[in-house]
Amino acid sequence: MDLRATLVPGLLELKNPIMSAAGTFGSGLEYSPYGDITQLGGIITNGLTLRPCMGSPMPRVAETPSGLLTSIGTQNDGVEHFVRHVLPQLPWQDVPIIPNLNANFVEDFSELAGILAAEPGIAALEVNLSCRNDNRSGQRFNQNTVTAARAVSAVKKAAGSKPVIAKLSPQIMDIVEVARSVEAAGADVISCIGTVQGLAVDVRERRAMLGSITGGLSGPAVKPLALRCVWQISHAVDIPVIGVGGIRTAQDVLEFMLVGAHAVAVGSASFSDPEAIFRIVRELPAVCEEYGVSDLDAFRGSLQG
Repeated sequence: MDLRATLVPGLLELKNPIMSAAGTFGSGLEYSPYGDITQLGGIITNGLTLRPCMGSPMPRVAETPSGLLTSIGTQNDGVEHFVRHVLPQLPWQDVPIIPNLNANFVEDFSELAGILAAEPGIAALEVNLSCRNDNRSGQRFNQNTVTAARAVSAVKKAAGSKPVIAKLSPQIMDIVEVARSVEAAGADVISCIGTVQGLAVDVRERRAMLGSITGGLSGPAVKPLALRCVWQISHAVDIPVIGVGGIRTAQDVLEFMLVGAHAVAVGSASFSDPEAIFRIVRELPAVCEEYGVSDLDAFRGSLQG
């Protein structure tokens, strides 16, 4: 069965629709002991910033009954370290490498994009629009159509021929309007959803379970929300959508494609089971056969009312 997925013709072609989600898979090298990373559709790396970032205070991870609450704070060694020391080790000729960009200013997004776009090993750029925008008193970029479009437009201008993916969070007034705004600003692909802000507490200790108090909720708890967002956005824009949120099985992949996703990104499942994403890739053909799916392109978006 042909599992290939085209996100941007001639520029972003995947051997299968299963990618890693930013912030859950390192650079990809960390998971090499658990499977062949070249067999993935694509690797979206941990978030990168212009300069090294220490990240959030400890503790950074808290389990919840149906998901994971995290506040990593984009800890990373900066884009120059990634370009010089990490990218050369990645199998970029065999699998698309897609850095996730994080910044608090439009100018920083632009500079990040320019540095990365100059590297032949970079297939595309993902713009994390959940970043706090210091120009808007801490409001996140994707909380309104203007700031979201401004960030995407800056990255698009600096990216040259490299495709740009806009990653959206559902914590906004209208995710569909923001999706339309980033499409108009030049985004080639939309990815959704990012984590949802939550809080976990320890009653005995009378404290929050995360050092930053709140964090991002991911895992099975957010899958219904992610499916709804993918379904709405895929009907509102003309560019491909990557579904993210609670994907743990090959059947989950088909659920996201049924509502309109061209590809998916596996996130927190990799924390509890480092082999999860590789198992999903292996099992997808058999699950497609089980459900009578012989053509993923024809199956996509075929949800009945």
